[in-house]
Amino acid sequence: MNPDSARNRVVIMGAAGRDFHNFNVVYRDDPARDVVAFTAAQITGIAGRRYPRALAGGLYPKGIPIIPEDELEACCRAHGVGEVVFAYSDVAHADVMHRASRALAVGADFILLGPDRTMLKAAKPVIAVSAVRTGCGKSQTARWLSRLLRRHDLRVAVIRHPMPYGDLERQAAQRFASRADLKAADCTIEEREEYEPHLAAGNIVYAGVDYARVLRLAEADCDVMLWDGGNNDFPFIRPDLHVVLVDPLRPGHETSYHPGEAVLRMADVVIVAKADAAPAAGVQRVMDAARGINPRAAIVRAASPVVLEDESAVRGKRVLVVEDGPTTTHGGMAYGAGYVAAMRAQAEIVDPRPYAAPEFAATYAEYPHLGPVVPALGYGGGQIDALRRTINAAPVDLVVAATPVDLARLMTVNKRIVRVSYEFAEAQGGGLGAVVEAFLGRSGLARRA
Repeated sequence: MNPDSARNRVVIMGAAGRDFHNFNVVYRDDPARDVVAFTAAQITGIAGRRYPRALAGGLYPKGIPIIPEDELEACCRAHGVGEVVFAYSDVAHADVMHRASRALAVGADFILLGPDRTMLKAAKPVIAVSAVRTGCGKSQTARWLSRLLRRHDLRVAVIRHPMPYGDLERQAAQRFASRADLKAADCTIEEREEYEPHLAAGNIVYAGVDYARVLRLAEADCDVMLWDGGNNDFPFIRPDLHVVLVDPLRPGHETSYHPGEAVLRMADVVIVAKADAAPAAGVQRVMDAARGINPRAAIVRAASPVVLEDESAVRGKRVLVVEDGPTTTHGGMAYGAGYVAAMRAQAEIVDPRPYAAPEFAATYAEYPHLGPVVPALGYGGGQIDALRRTINAAPVDLVVAATPVDLARLMTVNKRIVRVSYEFAEAQGGGLGAVVEAFLGRSGLARRA
């Protein structure tokens, strides 16, 4: 008799992040479960690979295949799958249930693993930054918090939500302290968008695939940990203070996406981001929603000022706008800070579609909400080259780039690139700073006079 025949067979639906983490902490060493496949969504180039043996553990000597999500039903039927585990984020509630229906229709249970089963316990205090949608401003908030913490002479470890797009075994536990580390790890544009601004702010960033190992690596270097979340996922590490951002430019999204609504309900502090740019009605609407479903949380307003590095060079010119990728793709935003900055400078924004490399055609078809901007996709060398060719082909005077990556360092193009930055700023007295100072005092971390 095949010893695996008595194990309940499982498929984990994911996007190269939460799925691997859930497997590592719940399923890897479970003799009663046999994970027969991961499915892939959102991220290009993941399907067709394998979760490697070195990370999968002794129960999986051949590793685990990663298959396209549209093969879910066929995989379940072929392997007699009894459980389908949904494990990725920033998905509309209705879309989660459509996937549940697919699993149920082939006879499988549909499972969502919660925080208690998947959060790791740290030996050092943890402040987590999460959000109800991609693109709310988590990373700029985390950078601001890191500066506040360092003013207390605290050593800060920034632990970033996973972005394992390369060699998974090599990426098991990573430490980034310089641009040279990013180059050595062959980081994609998506990784650089998250890591480079932290490095510029003086932070050391930890990330990877196996977060028990990532956590041990970070604990050795710090007094306090700062979780910088991805999409609208809840943290992999149990927070002592959980900060969650809502977006008044997308009112209503805070209660209509998974697991963003759950994250909002978990929050200790709710930040109404972009309060300087959003209509007053949108600010009020998200504040009322947050107060209604999480009355115990502190609610504070914050700004996200957009700064164009050389506005005089952009004023009145024909420009191509390059935006942060995830914010404008599965984050659902038609445009971002780059478009806003170009409009303020009274530039003529040129629609990139007629000049976009063929590789972008599928992106614009998949995300029809996109405005006249180029999402800075770069999950691999091919996409980075497609972005370069798109920039070179556009008949414009210059490029306005709001991706946090310094594109000029990453590629050679035939136009000047003018960068747009956006940072967290408090919009009221007694805001996030006061909340964090009180937390540091309770935790014994505040600097002694």
